[in-house]
Amino acid sequence: MNLRTLYAAAVLALTMLAGRVPARAQGNASAPKSSAPASAAPAPGSIEKRVEDFLRNYYAWGPTFELKVGTPTPSPVQNLLQVPVTVSAGGGSDSAIVYVSKDGRYMFRGDVQDLNVDPLSENRSKLHLDGYASKGPANSKVVLVEFGDFECPSCRQLDALLREILPQYPNARLVFKDFPLESIHPWAMTASLAGRCALQQGQDIFWKFHDQVYDNQDAVTPDNAFNKLAELAQAAGANPDTLKTCMADPKTAEPVKQSIAEARELQVNSTPTTFIDGRRMVGPDPNLLKQYLDYDTAAAAPAGATAGKAQ
Repeated sequence: MNLRTLYAAAVLALTMLAGRVPARAQGNASAPKSSAPASAAPAPGSIEKRVEDFLRNYYAWGPTFELKVGTPTPSPVQNLLQVPVTVSAGGGSDSAIVYVSKDGRYMFRGDVQDLNVDPLSENRSKLHLDGYASKGPANSKVVLVEFGDFECPSCRQLDALLREILPQYPNARLVFKDFPLESIHPWAMTASLAGRCALQQGQDIFWKFHDQVYDNQDAVTPDNAFNKLAELAQAAGANPDTLKTCMADPKTAEPVKQSIAEARELQVNSTPTTFIDGRRMVGPDPNLLKQYLDYDTAAAAPAGATAGKAQ
């Protein structure tokens, strides 16, 4: 069961639900108003029940689906309540926030944005870069932060894409953060530890190791991971004895765990997920990557300067 696909359909439907609100045409003061009488404030708990009943009926979520509807709380928008919803089935789960009118009649799914606030500032504030592998100008205004998994095939595709595209943007900075998906990638954590130990011996050594792992991804197995990764790190210039001692040290896992916690706070759930100046990009998407880089490179250029890619 692909729960994410199922829930994505639910989220889309909830978004479309907003269209059921009686229309008042923009710029038309004479647009008809709903003739339905105003509803009294609902009794406590009734909004939760209405949301649950609607979702179960609309998506045929029977007893095998666990649906939890949280307590409504005030939202940033007057007369709207925000209600957390979590659906679980088949060992997986997903969650979302829906918005419900205070009378319990209308519901929609979407992002409430304050137009007075930079919409990307919250993401950027949660990205901590110190102590992680980085290349490119340290003071760059164009920063890519990748949450990656060394065993992930899509991450390998992104690595190839970045090797091709980033040289066209010499003023961009790339930061790599670990997000090993241990439940499906048995040697990903070992690779993250090896990467941290390679980084301790130098940024250049880390990036050579980083590329070596992706270039040799098919040669690494759960059985040979420790020795094979150490071999790749040595080929990248790492001292093998120092590296192996570091990999066996429990303290080496701490920054990896911090990176995982940060990713979860940012609601990262798949790899690769890259934040380009706070904008989220999931997967290796060359068109979206170039779009973001072109826009941010132009925005970062000094006034009067000609912004653009290196020729």
